[in-house]
Amino acid sequence: MAQWKCTICGYIYDSETGDPDEGITAGTAFESIPDEWICPVCGVGKEDFREA
Repeated sequence: MAQWKCTICGYIYDSETGDPDEGITAGTAFESIPDEWICPVCGVGKEDFREA
């Protein structure tokens, strides 16, 4: 599964683990995350992430 990196702070979204603190379950592809989701570290939107 793909990983996506925040270009601002370096946080890695790993689709294998998701973001359970924000209700994103393990196995959720980055493309399937709601558009209003933000980086849990620095608060930027999905548009500031790039595939790692």
